[in-house]
Parts: sequence; C-alpha cells; structure tokens
Amino acid sequence: MFKIMSDSACDLSAEYQAAHNVEIIPLYITTDGETYKKDRDEIYSRDLYDMMVNENCFPKSSLPSVQDYADHFMTYVEQNIPVLCITISTSLSGSYNSASTARDLVLEEHPDARITVMNSTTNTVTQGLFVNEAVRMLEAGLTYEQTIENLERLKDSTRIFFTIGSLEYLIKNGRIGKLATLISSKIRIKPTIVMKDNEIGLAGVNRTRAKSIASVIEVAQKYFSSPLINVDDYNFVIGWGYDLDEAEEFKTQLQNTLGIKEYCETGSQIGAVTLCHTGPYALGIGCIRKYETL
Repeated sequence: MFKIMSDSACDLSAEYQAAHNVEIIPLYITTDGETYKKDRDEIYSRDLYDMMVNENCFPKSSLPSVQDYADHFMTYVEQNIPVLCITISTSLSGSYNSASTARDLVLEEHPDARITVMNSTTNTVTQGLFVNEAVRMLEAGLTYEQTIENLERLKDSTRIFFTIGSLEYLIKNGRIGKLATLISSKIRIKPTIVMKDNEIGLAGVNRTRAKSIASVIEVAQKYFSSPLINVDDYNFVIGWGYDLDEAEEFKTQLQNTLGIKEYCETGSQIGAVTLCHTGPYALGIGCIRKYETL
C-alpha cells in the first residue's frame, strides 16, 4: 500500500482522480502577472481557454511551493504510508525540485519515511499516462519498490506527438528551448513537435493547420513502424485543446493509420498549466509502454 501523487500538470480528469485515489498538488496560474491562483482549485482550464481565445490572454504558470508539497507528504508520513510523487518534466518546470526539497525537509524530522519524488520526463496527458501506469501497478498488487523500478524503465517509452496553433505562447513563456535556433523568426509556421527523454524537439514545420495535423500522424506512424515497437504494447491518449470536433476527427485518422481503437480514460483535454505554454489549439497523441510488456 502506498500513496500516489502528482502535480496538476498531469491533466488527469476529476473522475479519474477520484476513482483511483490520486492526490493532485496544484501549480499556480496568473493571468495578470501579479495574482497567482491554484490550478483546478481557484482557476479552471475551461475559463482559461475562453480568456485566451476571446480576450487574447497570455497566462503564466508557477510551480507548487516547497510547503505545498511538504503538507501533502506529511499527511501520509504521519500514517506510515509510503509516498510516490510524480512531477512534470524538469525541462519544463521546477516542480520536481520543489518536491525534492520538501522531501528532504520531511526526512529531517521523519528519517524513516519513504518518499520518492520522480521526474516523469514528460507533461500533460502523457504525464497522466505515466501516473496511470503507477496506478495500474498499485491496483495489481505490485510493491512500492517494484512500481518505482518499473516506472524508471518506462520513462524512455513516453512520447507526445503534437502540434500547436501558434509559437507565440512557447516564446512568451520561455519554453521553446532548443527549438529557438531552428525556427528563428518564423512565428507563423505550424510545427510538429515531439517530446521524449525530458526534451522538446522539432519534427517538422508546416504552413497550414491541416498539414501540421497530417504531419503529427505521419511522425507517430513512422515511430510505430519500427519492428522493435508493437502498438499493442502501448497505452494511448489524445491530447486536445479548444476544438473537440477537431480532436474527434484526429482520433478517426489515427485509427485508420495506426489502428488505435482504445484510449485510456485518464483525461484528454489539455489543462491550464500546459495551456499557458502551448496556447489553446494544441492537438496530439501521447503514449507509454504498458508495464506488463517490459
């Protein structure tokens, strides 16, 4: 028995969170640069989408505090329940560092406590898939130690293949990293982006939305065409933003090209934290290998 936690960047649905007893530590969102509100508790992604689409709002996110994490950890440490806390990629946020500092502080007072802070190396709905594998292992009766070992081995199987409506949000929020030298001033392009191994990389550039979506499917199809990779060994999730109809069409296209018929019920709409950086029109597919196939 152990407790699974994640920061709110995982975009797990409220229904999934309740059904599987996953505890969420909120990041913070600001729309004015001054007042920060707790993601999911004080500000909601549906409202943020409307503000970004209708009011040209450029929100920003901030990591949970050390005290936020320490308070969550202590609830279970005092009950002698081991804690597994999974965070957003360290390349995108300091959430992991904040949680690690909190763990060290708690251990000073409770040296026998078992707290593992794990960098998921990914984000949004694929971070949710990573948490889901931990949940599946817990519910299957694997031990705390077995779950941690398997999760470490699963990290390099996570992928997000996606596109966005505009590069403006990535640029304004400083999350463009190595892409900056590749795109230069071509802000109007529609990029195909892949996140893997804790990094965001450019997989293609397109002039139209239709071509960018087709490119995402092509890049995913190429990845799964490898004889070393079996689609049936993976769990999948669609990550979509403002346009649900577009996401449904994207899902149909993926079924036709990759044969994906089932998706995890972890949550699909991209949440407020990632929304700050991708803008409202992100669309893609995330995947992770099932732990049983390791």
